[in-house]
Amino acid sequence: MASIVLDAPRAEHHPADRIGIGERRPRLSWTVREAPHGWVQGAYEVQVTEEARGGALPLFESGRIEGGDSLLVPWPAPPLRARQRCAVRVRVWGRGDGAHDGGPSPWSPSLTVEAGLLAPADWTAVMVGPDGERDPGAWERADLLRGAFELPAPPAYARLYVTARGVYEVELNGARVGDEVLAPGWTSYRRRLRYRTHDVTALLHAGSNVLGAHLADGWFRGRIGYGGGTRDIYGERTGLLAQLEVVCGNGTTVRFGTGPGWRTAPGPVMRASLYDGEHHDARRERRGWSEPGYEEAARDAGPGAWRRVRVATDFDPRTLRAPTGPPVRHTRDIAPVSVTTSPSGRTVLDFGQNLVGRLRLRLHGDPAARGSEVTVRHAEVLQDGELCTRPLRDAQATDRYVRAGRHEEVWEPRFTFHGFRYAEIAGGPEQLDPADVTARVIGSDLRRTGWFACSDDDVNRLHENVLWSMRGNFVDVPTDCPQRDERLGWTGDIQVFTPTAAFLHDCSGMLASWLADLAADQYADGTVPLIVPEIPTPEWLPAWPMAVWGDAAVLMPWELYRAYGDEGLLRDRYGSARAWVDRVLSGGTDGSTGRQLGDWLDPAAPPDDPWAARTDAGLVAAAYAVRSTQVLARIAAVLGESGDAERYRAAAAGARERFVATYVTGDGRLTSDSQTAYALALVFGLLPPALVAGAGRRLAELVAADGHHIGTGFAGTPVICEALTRAGALDDAYRLLLQRGCPSWLYPVTRGATTIWERWDSLLPDGTVNPGEMTSFNHYALGAVADWLHTRVAGLSPAAPGWRRVRIAPCPGGGLTWARARHETPYGTAEVSWRIDGGRRLETEFTIPIGTTAEVDLPGLDPYEVGPGRHRAGVDLPAPSGR
Repeated sequence: MASIVLDAPRAEHHPADRIGIGERRPRLSWTVREAPHGWVQGAYEVQVTEEARGGALPLFESGRIEGGDSLLVPWPAPPLRARQRCAVRVRVWGRGDGAHDGGPSPWSPSLTVEAGLLAPADWTAVMVGPDGERDPGAWERADLLRGAFELPAPPAYARLYVTARGVYEVELNGARVGDEVLAPGWTSYRRRLRYRTHDVTALLHAGSNVLGAHLADGWFRGRIGYGGGTRDIYGERTGLLAQLEVVCGNGTTVRFGTGPGWRTAPGPVMRASLYDGEHHDARRERRGWSEPGYEEAARDAGPGAWRRVRVATDFDPRTLRAPTGPPVRHTRDIAPVSVTTSPSGRTVLDFGQNLVGRLRLRLHGDPAARGSEVTVRHAEVLQDGELCTRPLRDAQATDRYVRAGRHEEVWEPRFTFHGFRYAEIAGGPEQLDPADVTARVIGSDLRRTGWFACSDDDVNRLHENVLWSMRGNFVDVPTDCPQRDERLGWTGDIQVFTPTAAFLHDCSGMLASWLADLAADQYADGTVPLIVPEIPTPEWLPAWPMAVWGDAAVLMPWELYRAYGDEGLLRDRYGSARAWVDRVLSGGTDGSTGRQLGDWLDPAAPPDDPWAARTDAGLVAAAYAVRSTQVLARIAAVLGESGDAERYRAAAAGARERFVATYVTGDGRLTSDSQTAYALALVFGLLPPALVAGAGRRLAELVAADGHHIGTGFAGTPVICEALTRAGALDDAYRLLLQRGCPSWLYPVTRGATTIWERWDSLLPDGTVNPGEMTSFNHYALGAVADWLHTRVAGLSPAAPGWRRVRIAPCPGGGLTWARARHETPYGTAEVSWRIDGGRRLETEFTIPIGTTAEVDLPGLDPYEVGPGRHRAGVDLPAPSGR
């Protein structure tokens, strides 16, 4: 009999190497990687061992627990204490059905679970920052902070807990701590401030040690928002909070943290702006500043002298939270594909990919170069051979480096990022060596979980563009764009994109954190801000109920539940979701209580009026009112809130009746005779059964009348192909997908796009940039069509929350000869591939992970079910019928 092999368990949605988690009772998940054919889990056992200085101490053994659950299983042991470190392993038994009900499996590899600081009382450090009033001439300057301490013996175990008001980079004895970028990220700081935990044992030694940090404004105090933006949104002073805890080899414990004895001085970063870039003067670098002996060897004087820090008396440690998602990191390097001279004589590098990050420069020189300045400007596109910076609006996106005159200087900005494909370098060597310039891609370090490919190279490029736009706009918060003076967490953009995002990457922890900020910033009457974290934006404050955008409070938790099976997330966000729907049902999004963005960026809207969609914004709002109320009723049912479930089901039925009465005409058509109107009505189930077929035909007619060009904006685009598929117009859906004229998904591909554009025509057919004031070349919302590629073209989707059941249902068409998709589900790999052989023979192969079942729906066959394993099926396709 084949053996049973388990992978190490997982805690919550954390990666295996995460230390310092914030859950006292972390739920556990495990994957059965190998098992005999037909094996089904029937029971499990969890063993928890505490890792202490004296060795492993048995802490808890659950004994055999009957059940087949292996996803987010409740923590069976006593709650974790702050700093407690435990090893967790599991073993399983097969279900007692005769064939596989033998003894237990071997134990899984162990997972190490380590708690962070779990209560305000666990913090003894205090937040400190630069002292004195801010010099207007030193606006956005980064500061250095340092503190010295002694260890009586070499360290055996050390942890650093750290966060900031602002963004920071920590050094210990001259070495960088961790690899995070722009830490601690962006949250609703007044209510939630994340800290991180680092193992720093290897960076310490007996005797004198120094802990230091670079500290800059970031989102906390820097300029954020368009139209000039706003500074000091969260406060006027930056601050650092760091607590180091060391167990020495001789048994002594040392705790050292930020406090009044720390010192601060200006650093070499003269300006650090998320929008405008970074100015670094290497002549002002303080060599050895974060190492022992520095002050004794080279005490500075004058305006740059070290001085005592200011203690932040207004900081509340109750706002501190351990992270649930990954940090922003450098994730890959990209070399330039060409170096050219522009018509004006400037040196321009093309990296061949629109990306988010910054450049690393390697400069060779001599002392004579001291004081010379290298300037780097960034842009997504060229126009007439020069950088096109108009789409950046008020973001300067310019980095400056003043050379120290060393033989070799390597520099990368610390506290900024840019969205760009092209970079212009001035002040560098006359003959720039491309090997000396690297684009450093940054973003939230999400684990890739989804893949797709097909026989059409342009569609593959489209899918790759979706991936790159997700990478570039998941920079701690899900942003709208990464390049101009915006880069904000618009709720509607991520709401429509969540199904695609959850397939492509494990974004469970990151988006759970962002939804916590949404709930924190939500108004008392249930109104959801358009931007999370909310910032001052004159035309959007105070927020009013905005359909599509506000519905993120309901629809995102539901889609994440479908993807990850996390009922706890539904419970955590239930109050927020209910508050939004209650606000909607009280008349909040009926189109009469303020402007509605509606089907934002309909391709027919003029460049200077993106509101002017063909679909009535009131219709869009009413459709979403039904949808969110329906979904909330399902959430309530999952949570066992039966009274709420019944109430919201009835409310959804009433909202649906009002939609029909208001927006369906006597002849069965919609008052907005548009692609978006019919797509929403069909996918959201808004129409009486007698009208569904006619609506589907009308949608297909409209798409055909538009020459199979897309006619939808943010609201209609995610559902248009699905609506056509449900209407039996699969050929029209494929013709819409494969259209290469403007507007279409593949038009940008034909223009060389490497990310998804904000507008269907961000670059006009004549090669000029769209004249609209709002034109981004990196915006993932219109890439929500990738969900249809995964679920319909390839045919892979969850049929139950968390992929406990898998649906295999490919829909071949459009002349494609093959397609495939793969997804790393919470239970293991699910994949499907199909190929058309001999013209009309469909051959399908698919893999179903252990612990799940699948429903299979292939053309020409009755649906059937299969269990785990590798499966094949072949079917003769019917002859095509003309229309």
